[in-house]
Amino acid sequence: MTTLPDRPNKALMVIDVQNGVVAEAYARDAVVANIGVLVDKARAAGVPVVWVQHSDDNLVPGGDAWAYVEELVRDEAEPLVHKKFGDSFEDTDLADVLAAAGVGSLVVAGAQTDGCIRSTIHGALVRGYDVTLVGDAHTTEDLTAWGAPPPAQVIAHTNLYWDDQAAPGRTADVVETKDVTFA
Repeated sequence: MTTLPDRPNKALMVIDVQNGVVAEAYARDAVVANIGVLVDKARAAGVPVVWVQHSDDNLVPGGDAWAYVEELVRDEAEPLVHKKFGDSFEDTDLADVLAAAGVGSLVVAGAQTDGCIRSTIHGALVRGYDVTLVGDAHTTEDLTAWGAPPPAQVIAHTNLYWDDQAAPGRTADVVETKDVTFA
């Protein structure tokens, strides 16, 4: 139901599953495994997989912390979007990549739930995309020392409120990895 004209296609977005981002992430191994399942499902269905990679003072391009985790390997033909802001659309070529593929519906997985995931799903919805958040395929680190709730609560709350989002002509929902279809 996207509001973007002539955009019938779906894409999987894998956001910031980089060594330095997920090293201390909640349920890291299970989340990375679920993302691997999603990548395999998307590829098998011929659905684009769009990789997003963050850089900043702690994630220096070319460094080990900046690199994607070894369990997830991008196919060279799959787009890679480099970003410096939480919202994957801000000051990147993501919108152009999606437009070129006729994508109006996004399936989102990755890290960090309370930063780049939230920013990107909201950014996508306001830009006219349908957005499915994969509830067991996003994670965050423990930021309780800075006043945040524990990671499991951050993830649960994000899943709860995203499942109830709405916008004219667009859909937002949350599904588990096992229920994702790219048909």
